[in-house]
Amino acid sequence: MQIMKLFFLFFVIIPMINLIPGAEAHSMFNSGEEWIGDHRIQIATLPEIPSVDEEIQVLFQVVDADFQELDQFTLGIRIFYDGEQIDAVIPKMYQNGHMEMDYIFEMSGNHVFRVDLYDIADDGQPLTYTFNISSQNTFGFVFISAVTMGGMMTAIIFVYVYWSKRRSKSKQ
Repeated sequence: MQIMKLFFLFFVIIPMINLIPGAEAHSMFNSGEEWIGDHRIQIATLPEIPSVDEEIQVLFQVVDADFQELDQFTLGIRIFYDGEQIDAVIPKMYQNGHMEMDYIFEMSGNHVFRVDLYDIADDGQPLTYTFNISSQNTFGFVFISAVTMGGMMTAIIFVYVYWSKRRSKSKQ
């Protein structure tokens, strides 16, 4: 019987591991990219899920159609909440294809970042990219922690029951 288990393990289970696709990194929760014409803007936040009243970094990258970062670009940002503009970053010239800014969300919920890219379009008009960034109260982390702890406790109970049954069978 032991030989059958080893045979099953080495010739059936282990080769099936190769059928599982490789792990891939997920895109960050508050990240996105948008193409307009020959230019793409990417946005992301650090931390991935921002909290209200905590400083975060908003990261931008601007590339051309060949995925090369632009040497310089002029960028302005308008930030909206519930359809009303609550903040803005005046247009400014940036170097090296990326820009970082610190920001603090004062309200939880969805914020719309309208990113205006100037001096790029053929007609001289700004290109406007729209991104949604969500912020949460601390309650969101408490909820995630409670769900995680519930899952861990369930796993511990299943392991305890399994070991108890196994130990009782070995005593008989």
